[in-house]
Amino acid sequence: MRLKIISLVIAILSGLSACSTTEKVPTANSKPQNQQSKHTLDYSDALALFEKAQSKSGANRIQLLYYARDAAISGKDWQLLEQICLALESKVSVDHVQNKLYIALARKNQQRASAALAILNSLEEQLSLPEHKAWHQYLTGSIYATEGLPNQALNYFFNAANISAQSNVTIANLNDDIWQALQQLSSFALEKLDSGSVIQQGWVKLAKYQLVYLGAGVQLHQALNNWQRRFVNHPASYLLPEEVATSVSLVPYDTKRLAILLPQSGSSERFGAALKNGFLAALDKHNIDEVFFIDEAQSTQEIEQAIARHQIDFVIGPLLKSNIDKLAGSEVLSALPTIYLNTPSQLNHNAQHYYFALNPEHEVEQALVHFLAKEYQKPMLLAPDNNSGHRLISHFQQQWQRFSETQPEVGFYTDSKNMAKVVANLLEVDESKQRISTIKSLFSKEVESETRSRGDIDVIYILGDTIETRLLKPYLDVNVSTFAERIPLYATSKSYSRRIDTTDKGDLEGLYFTEQPWMLPGAVQQNDLREKYLTLWPEQADIEQRLFAMAYDSLNLIPQIKQLARIPGKEFSGLTGQISIKRDNILTRTLSWAQYKQNKVRLVKLNETPPAPLYMRQTQKTDEQVMN
Repeated sequence: MRLKIISLVIAILSGLSACSTTEKVPTANSKPQNQQSKHTLDYSDALALFEKAQSKSGANRIQLLYYARDAAISGKDWQLLEQICLALESKVSVDHVQNKLYIALARKNQQRASAALAILNSLEEQLSLPEHKAWHQYLTGSIYATEGLPNQALNYFFNAANISAQSNVTIANLNDDIWQALQQLSSFALEKLDSGSVIQQGWVKLAKYQLVYLGAGVQLHQALNNWQRRFVNHPASYLLPEEVATSVSLVPYDTKRLAILLPQSGSSERFGAALKNGFLAALDKHNIDEVFFIDEAQSTQEIEQAIARHQIDFVIGPLLKSNIDKLAGSEVLSALPTIYLNTPSQLNHNAQHYYFALNPEHEVEQALVHFLAKEYQKPMLLAPDNNSGHRLISHFQQQWQRFSETQPEVGFYTDSKNMAKVVANLLEVDESKQRISTIKSLFSKEVESETRSRGDIDVIYILGDTIETRLLKPYLDVNVSTFAERIPLYATSKSYSRRIDTTDKGDLEGLYFTEQPWMLPGAVQQNDLREKYLTLWPEQADIEQRLFAMAYDSLNLIPQIKQLARIPGKEFSGLTGQISIKRDNILTRTLSWAQYKQNKVRLVKLNETPPAPLYMRQTQKTDEQVMN
């Protein structure tokens, strides 16, 4: 059968119900044969069974609650399931560990992950049966998976798999969830997991083979044969006939006649020229018969006619959001694989349509992950007082709230004149100066003084452009107290200019920033490409250089785009960064980190371990305190 994520509900019915040795959950065949009961009770109606149980007592009440519990799971009525389980809590004969596992299931499926995890943590000292242990690990892992933390989820899933194998416990959904989590990981993450039990190694190696040989029929077939000989009777064997084997069909798009929609007129014409240069530079690597450049400013009808006339089989573009929206209803484009060079106002969920944008939100998320990995508690954010600045600050704050109870300090500046005031206010330097002034007024003699800044800010993030960052950095240096440790400074790629940097690095010592590899010295291995570019276009602006890299990557993505969409953990190493597709066919970029050090820009590796949500980290901290 084709691999699919089987509902957790089915898994619980077939596995968790069998967890207990003291509580026997009846099946449909064991329903009472009393004729009156058969006519008055519908054993699929959880609410009716629950209400009926309220009028009963003793064993009859418990039995009806069991039936109601099974029916609530089958009907995915998670709120009612929790009510039923709470009603069973007071009954002595009930297996309370199993019943609490049901409560955790109900809360998880009501998007109350924190409450579900609290239940599971409370059970850790009560787990004696292997069935309970296996399901406890599985449910915990499923919460981490729901939170988008596949690496952490797999630790629990593998524990559940090992217990299941040793004790012959069946968890029907476990293998599917392991496979789904593995496909979220990069090759680097898989390499780190390739150890442990035979079961774990088998799973990880299979995921690595799929990642490496996806779309390569002969190599994949050979790798799978080797895997089967090494891992006989492995639980992942069921995947081989269908899921992994069908990966062979993910052959690249056979592109012979390519249409590229870009601005060829109007105010954005120079952006179109920069893109065109990038496409032409990348064409040498491809066996594309013909490429047609079409002005995206044309009407939908004109674009459709050109595509039909040239018998196009793949499209890249448009660049401008308004032109993507304009083509949203085009039946011609809906039938063709397309890489848009921006995101539309509303996503079109077409399996053949992909969205590639130089999205600054990705940089903000990348910086936030690093801040949390470094355990920074109180960031200060500085941004221009415009739509872009407010949008990025809002995005950071929304993401930050998932992981921290503290609120970032935020400052918006309107121009260079009020930057110093904004910084001084945020760091509370003015208050320090006022205190100094008050003390001096009390003494006739000269008083030695030193301005102090607030001490809780532990990281500063600048979301301004090149000029703004160069103006802000000195203000920050001056206003941070000499008694305090230097606050780490970070910025986005907007702060960096390859052109300005060649003649003026300003006073940027120590500043970290994210940037496309293409823009950083020594970050791209294709040195000859950079040299040729500088020879042909030595004076191009930064935006045009970035668009060149974007176009170059777009063309090179065509052979791998299907596979990137199929496996979220697969990455493409491009000029614009490490590119992957996590969801909705949106290409996500991970940029390089760099730092100004000793008047040079140096590449650096920074910790980007994905953070757990706040409630999970609080639970982990509490556990550590108890153990200590």
